[in-house]
Amino acid sequence: MNESTLTKMRQMKLSGMHGAFKTAVETGKTDHYTIDQFVSMIIDAEWDERHNRKIERLIRNAKFHYKSNIESITFDQSRNLERNLILRLGECEFVEKNENVLITGSTGVGKSYLATALGYQACIQGYRVNYFNTSKLFSKLKMAKADGSYLKELAKIERQDVIILDDFGLQALDSQNRITLLEIIEDRHNKGSIIVTSQIPVQGWYDIIGEKTIADAVLDRLIHQAHRIELHGESMRKKKSINKE
Repeated sequence: MNESTLTKMRQMKLSGMHGAFKTAVETGKTDHYTIDQFVSMIIDAEWDERHNRKIERLIRNAKFHYKSNIESITFDQSRNLERNLILRLGECEFVEKNENVLITGSTGVGKSYLATALGYQACIQGYRVNYFNTSKLFSKLKMAKADGSYLKELAKIERQDVIILDDFGLQALDSQNRITLLEIIEDRHNKGSIIVTSQIPVQGWYDIIGEKTIADAVLDRLIHQAHRIELHGESMRKKKSINKE
């Protein structure tokens, strides 16, 4: 009877239940539970299995450039990084409120690492996240305009709970990228969160975007109710290189 039950669980794709039931039978622990305890145990196992698979799928679909997590962030006064703020952001209430996070600082200070860590936290809490290198995203959307898939690509971005625009502002936007940025920002206004990293201070973004009317529209939506983090200090990559030596 147990083999028949296990087979049915496997066929129904109840892998969490299957594993818990099989382990309990093989270790002879089925007698250690009341009926309701046993049912609760195998349901919990199934829930955990599905929850973990969902998180793995969300992380995979986010296409992060590398792995990072809040636990490994270096909180140093010289970095101007407030532990309490980052831990609060890690709870992802900013996603629930459709707020943005703007992270600025010179090259190598850990902007992308911090943004990605917040992205991982959002995935763990069940939110859909997508990481983009900003320059590559604009190039991809230019090609999408050429082949007719532009609106489809914008719709994919709009469906995400959080998008990360990494390395924004490495070069000034041309007219096409300017309009693309406005459309992305407008689609997400009060409907999703954006995490932006940039070497350029926020006040310099007007010049990066260019045309004043569009810059005003973009920054008004982007900066309103945004959490702003300006990282200081030496390059973390340089520090790691020195430590290895």
